[in-house]
Amino acid sequence: MAEAIKSIKDSRILIVDDEASIRLTFEMFLAREGYGPIVTASTLAEALEEIEKQSFDLIISDIVLEGERGTDLLCKIRESGIKCPVVMVTGFPNLDTAAEAVRYGAFDYVSKPVNKETLLKFVRQALNHWGLENEKKQLLNENEKFKRYLEAIFSSVSDAIITLDNKMNIVQLNDTAKSWLNVSDISTTDNVNLESYPSEMGKACLHDARQVLSNGQQVSEHQVECKKSDGNIRIISLNAAPLEDGDDEFNGVVIVARDITLPTPETGRNSRNQFHGYVGSSKVMQDVYNLIENVGKVDTAVLVTGESGTGKELAADALHAESGRKDMPLIKIDCAAMPEELLESELFGHKKGAFTGADKDREGRLLGANNGTLFLDEIGDISPRMQLRLLRFLQEKTFTPIGQNAPVQVNVRIIAATNVNFTKKVKEGSFREDLYYRLKVVEIKLPPLRDRKGGIPILVHHFLSLFREQLGRNIHRISDQAMDILAQYSWPGNVRELRHVIERACVLCEGPTISVEHFPEEISNPLIPPVSHQIMTAVPTTLPPYISEEEEIIDILKRARGNKSKAARMLKIDRSTLYRKMQRIGIASDIAKPVSRH
Repeated sequence: MAEAIKSIKDSRILIVDDEASIRLTFEMFLAREGYGPIVTASTLAEALEEIEKQSFDLIISDIVLEGERGTDLLCKIRESGIKCPVVMVTGFPNLDTAAEAVRYGAFDYVSKPVNKETLLKFVRQALNHWGLENEKKQLLNENEKFKRYLEAIFSSVSDAIITLDNKMNIVQLNDTAKSWLNVSDISTTDNVNLESYPSEMGKACLHDARQVLSNGQQVSEHQVECKKSDGNIRIISLNAAPLEDGDDEFNGVVIVARDITLPTPETGRNSRNQFHGYVGSSKVMQDVYNLIENVGKVDTAVLVTGESGTGKELAADALHAESGRKDMPLIKIDCAAMPEELLESELFGHKKGAFTGADKDREGRLLGANNGTLFLDEIGDISPRMQLRLLRFLQEKTFTPIGQNAPVQVNVRIIAATNVNFTKKVKEGSFREDLYYRLKVVEIKLPPLRDRKGGIPILVHHFLSLFREQLGRNIHRISDQAMDILAQYSWPGNVRELRHVIERACVLCEGPTISVEHFPEEISNPLIPPVSHQIMTAVPTTLPPYISEEEEIIDILKRARGNKSKAARMLKIDRSTLYRKMQRIGIASDIAKPVSRH
């Protein structure tokens, strides 16, 4: 209260009167009571000059000013937009002047003579009233500003927000809720019931709202599939909670709905993020897509190279699908999975009785792929003999099944793939140079995942959608921290490894969001290298004794009892390479050959 009185008495007051005695008397009375500063003016012009120089909390003016009227001053004050109380004093009170003063907005109309008590009384009333009015206006302005602020937040939130009263009538909706419910603008006086909107979302909101009103408990993470206007499905997570004020004057429900549908990561303009099983929109993948698209239409041999897990088989599928042979067979052979004899029979076929166990004719894969495409995976691992037979086929377009004399002619397109360094194998002599160039009419190099890390998010979302459906999991999100870790990992196993990591995470995740804890330790804790890396980089406490290449080959030949093929496999080199090394070093070909016993 003391602060309020002090603030009132600190008010700036202007006294306007053409009689000096009245100005001095009013100034003296007000100053003694602590009001101030007090400013006086004898004419209308002086008063207007003072008003332009400074603001006042109260103006006291005589209604007659030497040929001018105080109501003129009052009129100019109001025209200028100045907001402060004005008290008009007159020595000749009458109804007309009083009405005029009130019409121009005077706070009070006082008759002379004005004694001290009367002066102090109307000054106090005017300042108190004006102070309360200003406070009220300020409070109203603040409330209006706060209301607009809340409305701005309410309307701009991307989640849908719905408030209902205890009769299920809609009190308020934000723009997102209106869009998802497909409703027009609803005012608080419309009294529209939520039952009026029987869509999937409307039914789900109605169900949760009834549950909240019946038991007063919050309903969390209720997820529902809703069909959008474009026909696609939107997955929404609903949260409903009781809505009450402190005075129990309102009882209702607030519902917040969030769209948790897996987003499709943005792609560049005029770019594809999927192509014949590939997923990715980076520049390097766009180049791969374009190359496959162009080469697929040309009936020529293609060599697909890339690390394990980069999708070489997908490239074969895409090339066949883009070719004129797409309606004919696509036959695939994993060359590394078969020994030489079986691969030869599998590829070229055989006649009944051609060798032990050949109890019937067998059509080879080449004949099965006639007019279509043959995909030879891991072509770098075939033996020199198979290299020669394949070269002859590529040159002559004919082959002879095992045990048959007459050659067979077929029309087959060859697509080969390898993850080895072909150039190095050719230089070492373990792969025929002429066959290499026959296969490599066009080479498609598939980039490792570490060279296209910008495409990891779209791959993650693709696999997440895939395994969510396959495993029947209610998983819709991946945390930012988990995505960051996936983006930073080196991915030695490329896309195949990423696929397995996401599948594992979907198996372990019991909630709607995949987090870091669902990843293997080598990914979730990058400071711990993979086990294989630890083994390769571990520093032994003692260095092994030095063994020369000659000593190593002789030792392996002895352990293989002179079997060159077995020795080559133990050395992890081709048999032809072993022969060249033996010839270069000068190792006898019959070393460690078993002695025949008579």
